[in-house]
Amino acid sequence: MLRKTLYTGLLFISAWALQAQELYIPRDVQKAYENSTRSKDGNPGSNYWQNKGVYTIDLNVNPPDRKVTGKETIVYTNQSPDTLKVLNFKLFLNQHKPEAPRSGQTSADYLTSGIHIDAYRENGVAREWTDKNDGTNKPVQLAAPLLPGASITLDIDWHFDMSVQSGREGAIDETTFFLAYFFPRVAVYDDSRGWDTMTFRGSQEFYNDFNDYRFSVTVPANYIVWATGDLQNPDEVLQPSYAQRLERSMTSDEVVHIATKEDLENHKVTAQNATNTWIWKADAITDIAIALSDHYLWDAGSVIADPQTGRRVSVQAAYDEPSEDFREMVNYGKHAIAWFSNNYPGVPYPYSKSTIVRGFADMEYPMMVNDSSFPEAEFARFVVEHEIAHTYFPFYMGINETRFGFMDEGWATALEYLIGIHDLGPEKATENFKKFRVAAWANTTDMEYDLPVITPLNALNGVAIRANAYGKSALGYLAMKAYLGDTLFSKALKGYMDRWNGKHPMPWDFFYTFNDITGKDLNWFWDRWYFSNHYIDIAVTDAVYKKDTLTVTLQNLGGMPAPVTLVLTDKNGTSQAFAQTPAIWETDPDRAVITLTNVKDIENIRLDGGIFMDADTSNDSYSIK
Repeated sequence: MLRKTLYTGLLFISAWALQAQELYIPRDVQKAYENSTRSKDGNPGSNYWQNKGVYTIDLNVNPPDRKVTGKETIVYTNQSPDTLKVLNFKLFLNQHKPEAPRSGQTSADYLTSGIHIDAYRENGVAREWTDKNDGTNKPVQLAAPLLPGASITLDIDWHFDMSVQSGREGAIDETTFFLAYFFPRVAVYDDSRGWDTMTFRGSQEFYNDFNDYRFSVTVPANYIVWATGDLQNPDEVLQPSYAQRLERSMTSDEVVHIATKEDLENHKVTAQNATNTWIWKADAITDIAIALSDHYLWDAGSVIADPQTGRRVSVQAAYDEPSEDFREMVNYGKHAIAWFSNNYPGVPYPYSKSTIVRGFADMEYPMMVNDSSFPEAEFARFVVEHEIAHTYFPFYMGINETRFGFMDEGWATALEYLIGIHDLGPEKATENFKKFRVAAWANTTDMEYDLPVITPLNALNGVAIRANAYGKSALGYLAMKAYLGDTLFSKALKGYMDRWNGKHPMPWDFFYTFNDITGKDLNWFWDRWYFSNHYIDIAVTDAVYKKDTLTVTLQNLGGMPAPVTLVLTDKNGTSQAFAQTPAIWETDPDRAVITLTNVKDIENIRLDGGIFMDADTSNDSYSIK
């Protein structure tokens, strides 16, 4: 009886092992499938929808006074099937309030009184807005429900003080400001969770709808404004020769010095009015950012992003005179845009411009980068390449970074490595990637590093955020690239981007799209890389060498289905490398047997993971007896 029961149990285990691996789907995502807003083949569902706002914003900035005043009109359209009785507004600058919850400590120079709403109207009717206790979310009960398909016009007047400490936004110096997250906006209302009400604590990032923006920035004479979008009135705000330089830069392969130190000091650049109003326009974009200065130099050039159409992208740099690395920033930006457009992800840069501003954030914004200055040119290029990679993820793809940062930071980190191979060669790029992105995870036993990547980032803090959003998730994408090969991986990635650009993909949309386009059930891989607390630790447990044939047994102690290279050394000290893709773990994710033929006089086997760093290297070698 015992023998029969054991036999039946083994049959059950074998049958279970042959079943397709199912991914964990949280209940809020299940609702999206039930409502057919998303499909398990990875496509947007037949009932997919998303809401939209059209924003008209007018700002007044008068440095060195740090007070910024604004007026905006939002035409917000409810394209959901739900009647909205409440709108949730995002007021990100309230994170500067002394009482605001934050992920870590801050200084007095970071603190302000937040954003103040001076007037609020719905369809032209004034409503009361009490902002005494507002945080970064502000739910507002509507005077009349907003029906499906209907629009509401919202008028808001507001003001705030720029923080002295500059980070993602703030005063870079007394007369150089970087404005981001600076306007009241309607939060995302989506098909899985409804309103985005997650509190911004300063470390996680953002989730925004694709909106249309027309905005103006009024500044004193001799201030230049750079921003997301296209400048609508260069001939009104620039003196003629400088407007001509800007125009020439739009088609120039060479760097055009639009505003030099001498030009700025002699007040030659802008129209000599008491104030100038710079007008900008950007459509179907998730956010806008603005920089302004009276002494930043201005360089620009352009690069062909789409060889089929010849479409060019303007690349601009705004920087202070001491920042030597920024003198090459236009060329760095051009190189990044061309490489990403033509290699990985292989989608032509989708916007008309990229402006790189010397600040302190090392942070991405649609069509804008706010980067520190670095003494090493190589590192300066590395950072700006990472930030420009974010153009695709999260901006082109509309990702919820707050919850699923691995969907954008992970991709930017993977792209950073791939362009690094081109820039620096495989050896140096691998060394950098291991040092900056992987070593902490590989060399620690702290459980925070082993939390599943799928864990929402808004529920995490500290090292867990960095580990999951950057290195671990990037390794998973690169491991999938090794498994599928360049051609199929590129096809699946482009397919995912084609399906979901301009929309709001979730992780399951990505996973199921790759399954669908490749024609493979990849859930065994996704489950171990993104839903488990596994890590990388592969051991050589046995090796049999007969008649120039070597059979090696590997044990996957850490559980991650990572690539690995077998380095064989013969009796003369000559080594050969045999790269193995994650396919070796497909049948049995815990054990792999690899057979190599026509290998002679082998004395030693060593594992080399490259960027897939092994947590315990003591079991990575095996001597043939």
